[in-house]
Amino acid sequence: MKEIILNIYLIIENGEVTNFKALSYDREGSDEEKIRFLKDNAEADFTKADDFDAPCDNKGNLMSYNRFSKLEKQGMHFTLFERIFKTFNVPENPLICVTPIVDGEYYGE
Repeated sequence: MKEIILNIYLIIENGEVTNFKALSYDREGSDEEKIRFLKDNAEADFTKADDFDAPCDNKGNLMSYNRFSKLEKQGMHFTLFERIFKTFNVPENPLICVTPIVDGEYYGE
């Protein structure tokens, strides 16, 4: 069945999450096939992905990657991607691939 899937990029500079980028696809296939597709295209998709603001606290301070990592371990990082999900009109519990870009270096598979 077709669904919207996303490659999301976590831009990290000097230990802080400074930006998100995302690119969507409308794909058919099993979840495993879709994940493989996202991972296979992740490096090339980065240059085509749309920019999104990074999460900030009430004082405008950027989130540290350590904080993001803690949220991810708790399964709460999805809340940080709400604007991306709304922009691409994805369903609840979307299939995504998150790739970190740390100080300009790609860290995908």
